[in-house]
Amino acid sequence: GKLIHISTDYVFDGNHSQPYKETDPVSPKGVYGETKRAGELAVFNSSIDAIVIRTSWLYSAYGNNFVKTMLRLGNDKESTQVVFDQKGTPTYARDLAKTCLDILSDASSTIINSKGKIYHYSNEGVTSWYDFATAIMEISNIDCKVIPIESKDFPTQARRPLYSVLD
Repeated sequence: GKLIHISTDYVFDGNHSQPYKETDPVSPKGVYGETKRAGELAVFNSSIDAIVIRTSWLYSAYGNNFVKTMLRLGNDKESTQVVFDQKGTPTYARDLAKTCLDILSDASSTIINSKGKIYHYSNEGVTSWYDFATAIMEISNIDCKVIPIESKDFPTQARRPLYSVLD
């Protein structure tokens, strides 16, 4: 069997100013990134025929994610604060899933037959969480003011890289 292990942009420290390549050294800033990197290494150190796909800023109609949170806050509040100094690329989960299925369904795929390889997958473009939130409100016709704040003013359990665009 084949395995596609999904990993994250959190394996990087966010100190780059250009998109991260698969070959760039990793340096997670927190426990989440460290455990995701440990998962990558566990896959590579096993006998499993597998590849790793790193992705970023996943969203969909299912589960908890940024888009659903913004829609809920937008409908419940007159304003919400969102960080503007973190940049990355939102990735629609359906696009990632389709890519994984395409890789698995193509038995002659050079990607899946490249055990131990890492690939980056995200949708296109670069944005901040603030700009993403603003677009979500506009597209959804929600009248909620999005107020930009710095990451230092919005502490989270997981330490997020300030720049995590994947090449």
